[in-house]
Amino acid sequence: MTLPTVNRSATFKLTALSFLVVLLTACGESAPAPDAAMPEVAVEEALSGSSEAMAESEEELFARARGIHERVITLDTHADINTSNFTPDKNYTDDLDTQVNLPKMVEGGLDVAWFIVYTGQDTLDDEGYAAAYANAIDKFEAIHRLADEIAPDQIELAYTSDDVRRIYAAGKKVAMIGIENAYPVGLEMDNIEDFHRRGGRYMSLSHNGHSQFADSQTGEAANEYLHNGLSELGREAVAEMNRLGIIVDISHPSIDAISQMLDISRAPVVASHSSARALTNHTRNLSDDLLRRVKENGGVVQTVAFGSYINEARRVFLQTGRTKIMERVATELNFETLTPEQVAALNPVATLAYETARQAMFRTANVEVNKVAPKATVSDFADHVDYIVDLIGLEHVGISSDFDGGGGIDGWNDASETFNVTAELVRRGYTEEEIGMLWSGNLLRVLDDVQLVAADIQAGN
Repeated sequence: MTLPTVNRSATFKLTALSFLVVLLTACGESAPAPDAAMPEVAVEEALSGSSEAMAESEEELFARARGIHERVITLDTHADINTSNFTPDKNYTDDLDTQVNLPKMVEGGLDVAWFIVYTGQDTLDDEGYAAAYANAIDKFEAIHRLADEIAPDQIELAYTSDDVRRIYAAGKKVAMIGIENAYPVGLEMDNIEDFHRRGGRYMSLSHNGHSQFADSQTGEAANEYLHNGLSELGREAVAEMNRLGIIVDISHPSIDAISQMLDISRAPVVASHSSARALTNHTRNLSDDLLRRVKENGGVVQTVAFGSYINEARRVFLQTGRTKIMERVATELNFETLTPEQVAALNPVATLAYETARQAMFRTANVEVNKVAPKATVSDFADHVDYIVDLIGLEHVGISSDFDGGGGIDGWNDASETFNVTAELVRRGYTEEEIGMLWSGNLLRVLDDVQLVAADIQAGN
């Protein structure tokens, strides 16, 4: 379904004027004829009066938003995990010190969480690939353990949109799996099918660093790339993902890599956690040109609640001010930063001591950074939603958090605060149908389309 782009303030004025016409008619007054325009001042006064009459209190708005929030399926496409939180003794049935867990999902009304099989980029060699594969399998198994063994009465793994709706209707939370960085695939393309069989339903071809498949957006700063977009292996990976029904994720790859993926993918893509670069100039965000290309492709952009990706003042501060604070804190803690070569020369005991001290320094510095950095809010997040909706249409926009991976903003800092996003969308004039599309409908439509393309390819078409 394609919805027209709507100016929300104009819509409200039109609604108010329509209300006035109905009111005048009901009172025995004649509504102005179509060719007999009301004086401009009279129109403004009428609109002002009817706006006040129709004004909704904050309590009424929240009550209406609460009803909408309870009726739509809320879906977040990006929640990172630590497998130490997926054990029989320590897991998401408890309200752990994580941004996402089952109690927080219940409290905030978050229905679907895409748990992420994330692997950081390392060396492009057999040793690196083997370690990355082991990391990925550990995370796949952790997610299955939660859904299949630890809390099957509370959460279930979904593979299709029908699964999502069935599990939701049964009153359980829904887990889905996204793969952040195809690096664990190594050079064994059969691993893509293995990851699909384990439940992976989207995959990005790179993360922070160039992979064997694609260049990363992190190359933009120094204009240093490995493949000038996709490698030949990357092109093969896109074709294989299309064949299997895995959504191609364009968050993290370079501009050229994204463009080439859009060129060759037979199926719609997703930006699983990216926002609008025109509002916040971060390399993880998408330019207007790329946003328009996502629309042409039939894909969806999952706007992300990550502070430095949605608030330009915060992004600039973190880029320029963080370094000074880090240096001062390091001096205060007598921490000496070593080069990678110096770290490599340390013995195991010294390496552990160095990494422990470095992490302590970062934690201390980050506390101070976050005290003084400009805050990003749910309003900033909704500004990006509005911008992308106005540019490419509501049916190509969704919602993500990047919780437990750096995401979280004032008002939506963990899953327990999920309702605040719906309330802000209601405040901005989005209808229940539109909010349902933003929260889950658009993403599930893309998943359906990708799986239809896969069936078509497998049928030999």
